[in-house]
Amino acid sequence: MNRWLKYLPSGLLLFWLLAVLIGRMLDIAGIGLQGNAIDLGAILATPSSYHWFGADDLGRDILARTLRGVEISFVVAVIVTLVTMSVGVLVGLLAGFYGGKIDRLLMQITDIFLAFPGILLAIAFAAVLGPGMVNLMIALSITGWVSYARLTRGQTLALRNRQHVIAAESLGASVPRLLIKHILPLLGSILIVEATYSLASIMIAEASLSFLGLGIQAPNASWGAMLRDGVRYMLVAPHYVLIVGLSLMSLILAINLLGDQLRDKLDVNSSINQH
Repeated sequence: MNRWLKYLPSGLLLFWLLAVLIGRMLDIAGIGLQGNAIDLGAILATPSSYHWFGADDLGRDILARTLRGVEISFVVAVIVTLVTMSVGVLVGLLAGFYGGKIDRLLMQITDIFLAFPGILLAIAFAAVLGPGMVNLMIALSITGWVSYARLTRGQTLALRNRQHVIAAESLGASVPRLLIKHILPLLGSILIVEATYSLASIMIAEASLSFLGLGIQAPNASWGAMLRDGVRYMLVAPHYVLIVGLSLMSLILAINLLGDQLRDKLDVNSSINQH
């Protein structure tokens, strides 16, 4: 049983990736489900052979909108993760390598962001910037780099005085070469695991902001916005909230479990000590 359970996270993640890919291919071929098509005769319809997941309060197919929602979640999560990782790793490398005043300045800036809950800062920035997908990604990127910065800075401090780094520095290696060739590769496993957890956190944040009306806007589909609309009809059409909620839960659970498996497989806790 345990043998099969370890494949559950990757299986669920692969399922959603394939669902998005197949849905996009069907759209390109012109035979896909129309997630924005309104059918007044199917308002809050229960699951059937025509609407597998039922229909929402405007008669739109929930299955089609669920696939659009996960596609948007993936796009937002991947882009924000790449941006925040790049900024956070750069800040952490510079702070940990140079130390002194540069370290204190960069860490003070980081501590200011850490003084506030990330989701509250994201809500504040999203409210200032306005709703929309681009502004949503900007708001999440502004607040999401701090964890990478602190993690990278701590590990860089541990690696800064390693023999191979000192040897390369004594041979005249430049600072960019020392950081990119001799320190950053040793942080790969830790950053991969951190990025995995970050994906799940960003998806939850995207759904939360969209639920509040500060994220993805209609007619684009978002799981957060779908949950907000479905809550109003929970007593008469519980399938709406349940399907979207279970979809979001399964994806977040799969990513988090996959992060745990990667952490154990890459042995993150001892990767630095082994070098």
